[in-house]
Amino acid sequence: MSSSSSNELAKDTLGVFESIIMGIAGTAPAFSVAVTSAAIVASVGVLSVGSIFYCGLIMFGITLAFIHLSKIRPNAGAAYAWVGHVFGPYWGFFAGWGLLVASIFFMVSATIPAASSTLILFAPDRVDDTRLITAIAALWLTAVSLIVGRGIKHSSFMQLTLTLFESVILMVLIVAGLISYWTHPAHSPSIVWVSPLSFSPQLFATGALTAIFFFWGWDVTMNLSEESKGDVKNAVGAAGQGAFWSVLNMMLFFVLMMVVVLMVLSDSEIADSGTNVLFAIANKLFPTPWNYLAVFCTIFSTVGTIETQILQFSRSMFAMARDGMLHPIYARVHDEWKTPWVATFVIWFLGVFLLFSSSFMPSVKAILSSSILAIGFQICFYMSLAGFACAWHYRYKLKSGLSAALGYVVWPAFSGAFMVFVAVYSIPTFDSFTIMMGVGGLLLGFLPLVLNRKRLPQS
Repeated sequence: MSSSSSNELAKDTLGVFESIIMGIAGTAPAFSVAVTSAAIVASVGVLSVGSIFYCGLIMFGITLAFIHLSKIRPNAGAAYAWVGHVFGPYWGFFAGWGLLVASIFFMVSATIPAASSTLILFAPDRVDDTRLITAIAALWLTAVSLIVGRGIKHSSFMQLTLTLFESVILMVLIVAGLISYWTHPAHSPSIVWVSPLSFSPQLFATGALTAIFFFWGWDVTMNLSEESKGDVKNAVGAAGQGAFWSVLNMMLFFVLMMVVVLMVLSDSEIADSGTNVLFAIANKLFPTPWNYLAVFCTIFSTVGTIETQILQFSRSMFAMARDGMLHPIYARVHDEWKTPWVATFVIWFLGVFLLFSSSFMPSVKAILSSSILAIGFQICFYMSLAGFACAWHYRYKLKSGLSAALGYVVWPAFSGAFMVFVAVYSIPTFDSFTIMMGVGGLLLGFLPLVLNRKRLPQS
């Protein structure tokens, strides 16, 4: 396999619509609901709706930060590049490292639902076989990695197909759930679900760390800014518009979907469903075989989010290597496909390794619980840095009127501070394994930083 000496990605490839699709696919609505619903309901019960709504508002502040920071210059490294520009290369390195570590763990938490859904279709009696699930997950990861490696156009076409199918099925589930259970819901809708007065600080932090996982992934649009159209200095191009509209859409969708989950399913049904919440809902709404469309929906969504996360990891690693923050080998670009193929291979290899390691854990639920919490911690870390970087870089906007002050400084800074609060507040609730994954994964970044110190930019 050859590599390009120019180290350039395929420019002006993605338009606004494709960027929006990438952002939606990155947050993976069906996957997020399927994997995270049981965990968040177990943590905060019916307050899950409020947790998701308020975290959506917080995440929108981070979205504004990314959009405004992208005006500095489009960069495949996104948070890494812009935090580094504002606060210096070392802070930038750890912002990028936080994303890299979260993406690697995500290869476990994302591929396992695809594997368990596959078994529901072909071998339902073996859905609790941890080793078989991890083996099938590794096959899914390999297939998606090959597609991503072939080029951004292949990836965007696949995302468009999968996301449109997923969106139609989910809208049918939402409408059918609201109509069928409006008069006799498992949980009666109440203002208490979204009232700020219903939360204690600890309860809010607990729900928020899981709710943040719902929204994570939209920022892949910003990692694709070098490959998007119209991203020029001082203008919001396709990548920024994709981020803006995908997050707004996901805020509305996740709130509605969580309402449907609570209306259709009892607490015990949610807990028993594990990573198959959508299938549990479909079973109560539609007869066989139509209920199995929810399984396909989860599989397609999971495959889509695996793809976007590989894109995000590989572009971040590529940018860090291009700048000398990591070994230059990771910046190699394929001559024909114009993709960072070495970085793509790295996440495939590490993902398969972690899947193999996790096969020795006692249950699928234990694997998912630890990885989701660790990922939530790392998301809080690198996104908070982006929020603070935007607020500091544009602090002069405080004198430019209320709208500019709010959008460029206040909202991003508040969102960054909130994420720090959630991360710090949650650490005491972690078990030792989750702390090792979450905090230890970040600290591990000092190793490549030291080994690579001769190549580091002097600033």
